[in-house]
Amino acid sequence: MDLTIHSTFLPHNDPDAALGFYRDTLGFEVRNDVDYGGLRWITVGPKGQPETNIVLTPPAITPGITEQERRTLVEMMAKGTYAMIILASRDLDATFEKVQASGAEVIQEPTDQPYGVRDCAFRDPAGNHVRINQVR
Repeated sequence: MDLTIHSTFLPHNDPDAALGFYRDTLGFEVRNDVDYGGLRWITVGPKGQPETNIVLTPPAITPGITEQERRTLVEMMAKGTYAMIILASRDLDATFEKVQASGAEVIQEPTDQPYGVRDCAFRDPAGNHVRINQVR
């Protein structure tokens, strides 16, 4: 098999705040911004990696989801326990400083983990857990 990661989905509850974080803070390029029925799906991705996409999507819109499930997902987003993405940086400390300066909520400052990774973590505007690993 020859598989690659094309897209992954992260929920957002404020499309403009999501754009501010992923485009302006993290430096991702906007590849698509679709308004459908008053909801926005925004596709972003790292420059130089056109085949890798993050789709920022309205939360809990899957057909067939119950109202109770929708409330649970929104509550999990608010706690930062619903979705996570792990990114990588060649200069973790500089990346941390830039993201922290944007006002993003810091979950963890740069730390050498016992399992061999140096990383840090933030929450995006929707509460998603964004972890950044140092590329070695």
